[in-house]
Amino acid sequence: MTEPSPALADDTLIYAVGDIHGRADLLKALHRRILDHARRRAEQRQVIVFLGDYVDRGAGSREVIDFLIDAAACDDGIERVFLKGNHDDAMLAFLDGTDDGTWWISMLGGRETLASYGIDIASLPRIPSRRRHELREKLPAGHARFLSSLRLFHVEEGCLFVHAGIRPGRSLDRQDPEDLLWIREEFLESDADFGRLVIHGHTICWDGPEVRANRIGIDTGAFATGVLTALVLAGDGLDILQT
Repeated sequence: MTEPSPALADDTLIYAVGDIHGRADLLKALHRRILDHARRRAEQRQVIVFLGDYVDRGAGSREVIDFLIDAAACDDGIERVFLKGNHDDAMLAFLDGTDDGTWWISMLGGRETLASYGIDIASLPRIPSRRRHELREKLPAGHARFLSSLRLFHVEEGCLFVHAGIRPGRSLDRQDPEDLLWIREEFLESDADFGRLVIHGHTICWDGPEVRANRIGIDTGAFATGVLTALVLAGDGLDILQT
């Protein structure tokens, strides 16, 4: 299959980072690779887009957010864009009281996230409000601001960056936020021209990044495989960096 074109300006270089899921060790290693790669490039504008799912599954959710906050404050000339994943959204829903957290904790890996903030839910009563109170007490204010600031998508000329994907047949301004965070089959199985090359995570590609004419999936299951992926997009084509 012909490699899709990112259709970016010659002076723009973009790195898209897949789902991290609490693997602070992999994030730090990949971030070093990205910075080393960027130093060797001539593009004046360099951007790192993180596709969301910073928390859950792995043991280092708190450390991941600490690192990303510090990276955003770096004066290194690189722009950083942070998108929201469905796991980040589930954590926010628990924090703001719109969800009791039962599914987040038991099925999505929220237990590991709580543990990273020093909360052992086994020692707490099975009362959502008590668990919520503990997390609110132990969540640093900067982490709350970071989570609340996450964006649903990011556009760069011919590329759309989003956590899960988009619903075919709808313009970007008519997309349901739920789809941007959760969609799978309707998007993954579509051969439609989305108007832009869609770069996404959310659905694990166990055999490596999935490159199609209309989309590229880069969630390589870092929490389980130890492989965290960054897609490199530039005017001269595509490349892959991995741990």
